[in-house]
Formats: sequence, structure tokens, C-alpha cells
Amino acid sequence: MEVRVSSHGLYRLQYHVVWVTKYRRRILKPFVVEYLRKVLPKLLRSMPGVTIERMGFDNDHMHMLMVIPPKYSIAEVMGKLKAQSASNMRKTFKWLGKVYWNENIVWSPGYFVSSVGLDEHTIRNYVEHQGRKDSDQLRMEL
Repeated sequence: MEVRVSSHGLYRLQYHVVWVTKYRRRILKPFVVEYLRKVLPKLLRSMPGVTIERMGFDNDHMHMLMVIPPKYSIAEVMGKLKAQSASNMRKTFKWLGKVYWNENIVWSPGYFVSSVGLDEHTIRNYVEHQGRKDSDQLRMEL
């Protein structure tokens, strides 16, 4: 992932996110997965800079590799995205009403998130070389 630019800084913030379906129901069938692959990026249009770089699915949970700019909290992005995607799924797939007894849910209330970053060796090397000439730093790769 490249370093991104915001109005007052540079950032490189990637997150591994996991959502689980409510009650671990096996609802993520191939046609639902295809739908989510199309809908989730569209829902992010209201949050400029937030992107989904990769998605992976199992029958009862999904993994995403996301970029979330520092101006958004992770909880804010997760809450909005989970609520909107659940609402859209319930409207599109009426059979979810039977699976979830007409409760307005699809996702389990929590989520897993882990930051994805540079390895310790790369950061240590970068920090140790801060006092050197710029030409040395330009050759370093993050």
C-alpha cells in the first residue's frame, strides 16, 4: 500500500477487519458475497478516503483489508458500514427475515480489527537512519 496524503499529513493506515454474521448463521452464499462485493464499496462513497482493498468470505464471516484515514474513527466506519450493509441486505434478500426472525440484524454486534503495518526491522532501520544525508533516505524503501 502506498503512503496517502491528507490536508495536513501523510498516512499509511491499513486494517484487517473481520465481521461475523449474527448467531454464526451461514448466510454468506455465493450470490450474497457477490452482492456485498458490489455494495460495500458504494457505501463508502460518503466517507472519502476509506477503501476496501481486499475481501474474503466464509459461510459465516468475512475478512476485509481496509484503508481508513486518520480523520475517521474505526468504530465510526464499522458502525456505519455494518448498519447500512445490513439494511440493504435485508431489503434485497427477503429470506433473511426468516433466518433472523424479523429482527433488523445481519451482523454480530462486534468486530475484530487489527492494524497492518511495516515490520519492526523496517521501522527500526528507518528511525536509525534519520540523521543521515537525504540521499541515503531517498534510497530506502518503506
